[in-house]
Amino acid sequence: MEKIGIISAMPIEINYILENMILEKEIKICGFPFYIGSINNISIVLTTCSVGKVNAACCTQLLISNFDINYIINTGIAGGIYNKLKIKDIVISSDVTYYDVRQIQMKNCFPYQTSFKSSDKLVELYEKACKEILNIETNYYVGRIVTGDNFISTHSEKEKLKNELSAYCVEMEGAAIGHTAYINNIPFIIIRCISDLADEKANTNYPKFEEDAALQSSKITLQILNYI
Repeated sequence: MEKIGIISAMPIEINYILENMILEKEIKICGFPFYIGSINNISIVLTTCSVGKVNAACCTQLLISNFDINYIINTGIAGGIYNKLKIKDIVISSDVTYYDVRQIQMKNCFPYQTSFKSSDKLVELYEKACKEILNIETNYYVGRIVTGDNFISTHSEKEKLKNELSAYCVEMEGAAIGHTAYINNIPFIIIRCISDLADEKANTNYPKFEEDAALQSSKITLQILNYI
């Protein structure tokens, strides 16, 4: 039986999934919680990694090393970069990269990748789920998600990410999760619901919309488990 690892930064981003899960047990490894159980007869290991690239990479490696995972899904929220994005729209990762690591460094150092490509299969399943779940006012896009340890909240920072990296949205964990999945040869996907637009209003909009955005991303993630 295939086993799916689902990882988020914060509990708010996995609560809905956890509520719909048949929970068998909870364990902690290096301080990270791992919820082991099933949804729709699919084995699930659910975890939160906290915020930031290092936490995300550590937690992802523990998930892979301890639970024989076949796929990794990272669900959560992000700041919108792409011009057409609105709050509560969805971005499905085509690939992920870092905005605070030099591209030449990524190219010339192990694992010699300037970005990490998402699973085509999982992208297809998420597109299907979005078409079934989202209302007429909410759109989804497939594009590059960029990751770094800063909260982006100015128009100038946003424009730089758009122009230099062709970013669709920005967050703090996805590329580290994709990076770790890549070196372990585990297919992965990053799914983000937009909680703010990474501009001067971000500090106000993020707390206002984070709960709704986290729930939206979780509902779509739950839906794809009907297809796997």
